[in-house]
Amino acid sequence: MFQITRKVGRIELLLDAKKLGDDYLLTLTGGKEHAGAVAVGLFDEKSQRASSSVICLPGHREEQLALQGARLVSRATRGTSVFVAGIHLDDISPEEIREIVSISGEMIEKFIAFCEKANKTEEREE
Repeated sequence: MFQITRKVGRIELLLDAKKLGDDYLLTLTGGKEHAGAVAVGLFDEKSQRASSSVICLPGHREEQLALQGARLVSRATRGTSVFVAGIHLDDISPEEIREIVSISGEMIEKFIAFCEKANKTEEREE
């Protein structure tokens, strides 16, 4: 459904998203692919707020990427999302981490813009 790649220094990031009924499944990977953290995002119609919960595997640091990604996607789509993050780069520097986090955020925003555009197209077709 949606896929975007971005080169960030020594690594290439891949954001892949699929629609599962009304829900979304996203994976954000780079370097040696793996599942480091998995988050579920929910949108509550009553409060009009999105929330997310995460499980992070021991020794992995993708918790915030998955947690924020799931919450942002659920807020934008007003639905449920599952966000899997797994990025590994040997001897990663603090600057590389900052770049990866920044570019990951931009990639998530591009996906959200894609969803918003698709929703507007669907509304016009009805």
